[in-house]
Amino acid sequence: MSLSEDSIDPTATTQQDGKSGFEDTEPANSSMAEFYRLYQELLLITLALTGIIFVSVWIGYSLNIALNYLLGACAGVLYLKMLSRDVERLGREKQSLSKTRLALLVILILLASRLNQLQILPIFLGFLTYKATLIIYVIKTAFVSD
Repeated sequence: MSLSEDSIDPTATTQQDGKSGFEDTEPANSSMAEFYRLYQELLLITLALTGIIFVSVWIGYSLNIALNYLLGACAGVLYLKMLSRDVERLGREKQSLSKTRLALLVILILLASRLNQLQILPIFLGFLTYKATLIIYVIKTAFVSD
């Protein structure tokens, strides 16, 4: 009996048994649903925090500084949206996150340094509002159990 005479029949170990390798796609869908819930929660906390801080700065300082803060906070919300879009595409379309989101802050700071009506510090602190949101979320999840 030679090797050339043997027929090569697919066996159970080499066949795929009709499965695509992804027997259950529910975890991916549920994790994306969880991601969208997290994004919505972070966005709502950021907007609420922005409103509270905007009114506080308006009362404590002036409308001009409050508007500068609001400009930075809007840039922070846009940054958060861009970050979530990058995270959403991660794995499906892209292998790494892009770094072009920081260009938003750089352009805003450059614009603030050129125009006299804009002030750099309130804009930068407004941009960092989304970071305060992340701190609030982490503290909330650390101390509140489901």
